[in-house]
Amino acid sequence: MERAVRYSKKREAILAAICATACHPSAEWVYQHVKPQHPDLSLATVYRNLTFLQEQGSIRSVGVVQGQERFDGTVTPHSHFICNCCGCVLDLPITLGDDLELAVSQQYGLMTERHELTFYGLCPSCSRENQNFKEELSS
Repeated sequence: MERAVRYSKKREAILAAICATACHPSAEWVYQHVKPQHPDLSLATVYRNLTFLQEQGSIRSVGVVQGQERFDGTVTPHSHFICNCCGCVLDLPITLGDDLELAVSQQYGLMTERHELTFYGLCPSCSRENQNFKEELSS
């Protein structure tokens, strides 16, 4: 027998904060942005609700970036780019879809259900800074 899930204003605010930003926030970011509307909010409540929202499929984890797990309110299939310098996480609308999953299934005898593709490197801002630094060194 499934237990009914109670409505929670804090959970709704946490989900709204994640879905309203493209920055792929950490739990700490969510806490800082939701706390002004819910002064009795604790960081533990944020973590509990992030786990619950992931289990429900309302959000997903992008992984740990610079020591903090980051979250995404867009759950439709898409890829990510993570900057190795500043840690920004960008959505990439490209997907390789069912063809990649089928190829992996056939080649390795696996039953794939989904995949995640993440690219790593330097974002445009860090790339420009890196290029400027290299130019200064060579001058």
